Amino acid sequence: MQTTLSHALHTPRLIVRTIQEGDLPDLFKVFSDDTVTRFLPYITWEDTLAAHSWYQRARDMAAQASALQCVIVEKESNQVIGSCLLFRFDTDSERAEIGYALAQSHWGGGYMAEAVRTLLKHAFGEMGINRIEAEVDPRNPASAQLLKKLGFTQEGLLRQRWKFKGEIKDTWMFGLLRDEWQAANALA
Repeated sequence: MQTTLSHALHTPRLIVRTIQEGDLPDLFKVFSDDTVTRFLPYITWEDTLAAHSWYQRARDMAAQASALQCVIVEKESNQVIGSCLLFRFDTDSERAEIGYALAQSHWGGGYMAEAVRTLLKHAFGEMGINRIEAEVDPRNPASAQLLKKLGFTQEGLLRQRWKFKGEIKDTWMFGLLRDEWQAANALA
C-alpha cells in the first residue's frame, strides 16, 4: 500500500496536493476560525506558532508514512481553501482514515465533496487502499451527509470515544470499501 501522493490531483475547480510551508498563511485563515475547528480534535490556531507546530507534525507524520496531509486549492483564486488527509494507515489491512476541513466561506458549494472524491479515487486506485474510515461528531450532520453522499456507510456509534477540548465526545463511525466505491463509480 502506497502512502504518498506523487502528483497533484485535479478536479474542474480544485487542485488537491501535498502541503507546503507556503500554504500556512492561507491555512491560518481556515484553522483560526472557531466555527471550522469546532468538531476537529485540535485547537483553533491563535498564532503562527500553532500553524508551524501543526505543519511540523504533518511533515513528521509524512516522513513516518503515517499520514498524507493535503491542501485544497481553488484554481480560480489560487488560494488554499481547506485541507484533507489520509492517516492511521494500516498497511497489513490496507486501511486508512480520512479527515477534512474547509474554509467557512466555501461551505455549501460542493468543494469538499469534489476534493474528497478525487482523494478517494486516488486512495482506492494508485494507493491500493481497501477500506477508508471516517469518524464524525454526531453534532456535525453536514459532515455525515457529505460522507453518505460519497458512498460511505454509517456503521455505528462509538460512545464516549474521545476526550478533547474539555469534553467527552461520542463519534459516528463510517466506512467505505474499494469494491463499493468502484461499483458506484462504474455506474456514474
